[in-house]
Amino acid sequence: MTEIRYDVVGIGNAIVDVIARCDDAFLAARDLKKGSMQLIGTDAVMELYKSIGPAVEISGGSAANTIVGVASLGGTAAFIGKVADDELGRIFAHDIRAAGVAFDTPPSKGGASTARSLILVTPDGERTMNTFLGVSPELDGGAIKADMIAAGRIVYLEGYLFDREEAKAAFREAAGIATKAGRQVALTLSDGFCVDRHRDAFRALVKDQVDILFANESEIKSLYQTENFDDAARQAAADVKLAVLTRSAKGAVIQSGGKAVTVAAAPVAKVVDTTGAGDLYAAGFLYGHAKGLDLETCGKLGSLAAAEIISHVGARPEQPLAALARTKGLI
Repeated sequence: MTEIRYDVVGIGNAIVDVIARCDDAFLAARDLKKGSMQLIGTDAVMELYKSIGPAVEISGGSAANTIVGVASLGGTAAFIGKVADDELGRIFAHDIRAAGVAFDTPPSKGGASTARSLILVTPDGERTMNTFLGVSPELDGGAIKADMIAAGRIVYLEGYLFDREEAKAAFREAAGIATKAGRQVALTLSDGFCVDRHRDAFRALVKDQVDILFANESEIKSLYQTENFDDAARQAAADVKLAVLTRSAKGAVIQSGGKAVTVAAAPVAKVVDTTGAGDLYAAGFLYGHAKGLDLETCGKLGSLAAAEIISHVGARPEQPLAALARTKGLI
């Protein structure tokens, strides 16, 4: 049996975030729905980039952010994601390795470029994402390393990656490897609009192969096509062993074994940028779960990590989360 070397192995889009501030009028003039994520092509990403103000480039990607968060808490982590052999690809690879994450997916040569997401942050801290996926969805079975998957206590799958059939197949392959090795499979739904695009595929994956489901309120209601959160939560609890449902300022509801635990959101002096809040919540929770902590403590770690990330620009921690967690007596 393969030895466990990682607390969490993540699979997702390898993206470099380009973060800029704007006002609501900027979004309205371009018919961009505030708080949403939309996929855009090469021409659109270049046109939008020219129209924004000063920007900050930070390596991102939903699952990658989560995995970096796990490492920041002191966990062992690995990431599988596709980049191109270009400047942004090298930036992404350097940043995630510098964060202490194992990353050895070979770069693609001669095809699409590395993915980027233009993230527009309004004065209230809300983010509107415009994502050019580039080479990132071209993740197929060849990139899924069975030994790395089997060496992870938990494999964490990013819903955003579902926009290509090859990626869906890779997800199922990774889930199968993890299950056969006796590991846990976690999935984040990523975005309500992503769920709308792939609802049937998500429902099948959740019911058949997922042990731990992460979703916010809009995502879980979209998955089960209901406007009632409690109804959606009940359906999630019936489909998976562990459902982690976040509700922004209302905190989170964690369901397992017929029981529900509610954990309050950690206080934040000022919300600067909500980019990565869900990603880092998952990081805190997964770290705690991998270490065998109780559900309430896992939820508190998630809330703490999310609070740190929304207090500044960017979706990667600015201070070691392990030190922050120790000050709160959580680890």
